[in-house]
Amino acid sequence: MLSNMFLKADTLASEGKDSSSRSKDPKQETRKVEGFYEELPIAKYAVIENSVTVSVSKCLKTAKNLLYLVTDLPGEAVVHWGVCRDDAKNWEIPAAPHPPETTVFKNKALRTMLQANEDGNGCSGSFTLDKDLVGFLFVLKLNESTWLNCMGDDFFIPLPISSSIPAQSIPGESEGVPVSENTVGADQEVSHATYTDGIINEIRSLVSDFSAEKRQQTKTKEVQESILQEIEKLAAEAYSIFRSSTPTFMDETVLESEAMQAPKICSGTGTGYEILLQGFNWESHKLGHWYMELKQKVEEISSLGFTVVWLPPPTESVSPEGYMPKDLYNLNSRYGNIDELKDLVKIFHRKGVKVLGDAVLNHRCAHYKNGNGVWNMFGGRLNWDDRAVVADDPHFQGRGNKSSGDNFHAAPNIDHSQEFVRKDLKEWLCWLRKEIGYDGWRLDFVRGFWGGYVKDYLDASEPYFAVGEYWDSLSYTYGELDHNQDAHRQRIVDWINATSGTAGAFDVTTKGILHTTLEKCEYWRLSDQKGKPPGVVGWWPSRAVTFIENHDTGSTQGHWRFPGGKEMQGYAYILTHPGTPAVFFDHIFSRYQSEIAALISLRNRNKIHCRSIVKITKAERDVYAAIIDEKVAVKIGPGHYEPPSSSHSWSSKVEGRDYKVWEAS
Repeated sequence: MLSNMFLKADTLASEGKDSSSRSKDPKQETRKVEGFYEELPIAKYAVIENSVTVSVSKCLKTAKNLLYLVTDLPGEAVVHWGVCRDDAKNWEIPAAPHPPETTVFKNKALRTMLQANEDGNGCSGSFTLDKDLVGFLFVLKLNESTWLNCMGDDFFIPLPISSSIPAQSIPGESEGVPVSENTVGADQEVSHATYTDGIINEIRSLVSDFSAEKRQQTKTKEVQESILQEIEKLAAEAYSIFRSSTPTFMDETVLESEAMQAPKICSGTGTGYEILLQGFNWESHKLGHWYMELKQKVEEISSLGFTVVWLPPPTESVSPEGYMPKDLYNLNSRYGNIDELKDLVKIFHRKGVKVLGDAVLNHRCAHYKNGNGVWNMFGGRLNWDDRAVVADDPHFQGRGNKSSGDNFHAAPNIDHSQEFVRKDLKEWLCWLRKEIGYDGWRLDFVRGFWGGYVKDYLDASEPYFAVGEYWDSLSYTYGELDHNQDAHRQRIVDWINATSGTAGAFDVTTKGILHTTLEKCEYWRLSDQKGKPPGVVGWWPSRAVTFIENHDTGSTQGHWRFPGGKEMQGYAYILTHPGTPAVFFDHIFSRYQSEIAALISLRNRNKIHCRSIVKITKAERDVYAAIIDEKVAVKIGPGHYEPPSSSHSWSSKVEGRDYKVWEAS
């Protein structure tokens, strides 16, 4: 129970405020959460009647510790946490991946926003921890000035060294294994009573230790027994709830059968079975009537198996490609006019294809100059002044706040911290959804502003599907691509976390690794240090939109072109693996069409989805091979591979230059 553990540090608004606060020795007037927070004067103590429960179990498959934390605290709560490897209880940051909405704090701890419980009562979080750790340390943060700890110390949860706690697999995206209520070892048919007894014994032990070390005041034996009896009742009830409601770490372990029967739809993933087509290239604007041109291909696009198409930026723009927007409500662009766009979207909808609009929210081109001759004054329906421009880009002399991301120096960067800006952009996105019929968004240059603003925009516009372009450089040493790209994919995952998982992101990490893998015949790169896919798709596949080319990297722009002649190896990889695969317009309408169509057909036929399970069976110099959902086997590279025949008989279905895909019979 958190009663009497609540310590609120707050700065008094005036000297006379809260005169009833307890008087303290001056030396005792300041406290802090050790090592992580600045010292603040104690304003008052308060007693609350809430609790936090932490349960730990062992994963039978990996022997990792699976920890589940739940609290009935109202509102939002952040757990400020770390792990320790010895009894000294020194905080350290565990290895990635981390839960959603996790950020690093001063390289000493992690902060994770707990997720609201389905019943609306409190919040919870799940954590997967390595087996060699001794303990889990945490404090709870309710706001910038309100923290909860264990009577002045950190909460400490000991982790079992052996399987002393009955093992129960809590779903964890890092484990990549489907889990159901019955995921217990075949030799462990254990009753509810056995589990409950184990929990009660652990609680008794913890209470005894807690009483010996922490409590200075004593209680009568009768009172202690009464408390323990209450704990026993709660433990039995908690276990019943625990078994009936399966907590998730990153929701990657949804059962395949469940996904097929009742697919989960959310703005980050749609149903999980989407196959995306980029419906334009860098030159498409030159026709002047691209919407009309694409209208002739709707039937073909649908028949090829695409479920979502991404259309170019629709607004008036200084640049003909659309990425320098000016008047956001003027939808007469180089691709066509507003009526042609609306007609195109309706035709796609008739064929069951969803449509994404390309929303450029980071920057906007001005209509007028200010008194200093700087272009930072806007016209049209959104006639903002220079308060809408960030203050830390010297090119545009904005009067807003500093940017929450990286600046795009070619145009004024919009200050999303301004309430009037967010209000206007939310109204604009909702207008596009209603007026044009867009089903979701491709978000341009999201490195430029905080993902929390994206969540705000998506909560307002309620898209079926959303994906952000978070693009930065991979890790290199002396010009050679590093094998370990965890830092790169962590930055992308951090952005997705900042959106609370409401948007996915393009898996730039996977594209970069595929480049070097195919160029240098180094297929061992396609397995990370834990035997998983090395891109975002290996950590958070439901939010990873995989691709090998787009309008920036391909077409005539060619900033980072995929290795020539090896495109089909790339498509064999992304169209058989989890994540949401995206196909580039130039590739589907080329000599590769029949091979790509065959791979799409195979993916749909075997119901491969964004959370499918990958088992990498070979990652060597000249060959990579994997089995997906035990239904599809794929190999890329010039080396030899045949799928094992012990559990299935396999038949070859799609084959091309240096790639081959099999289907389980």
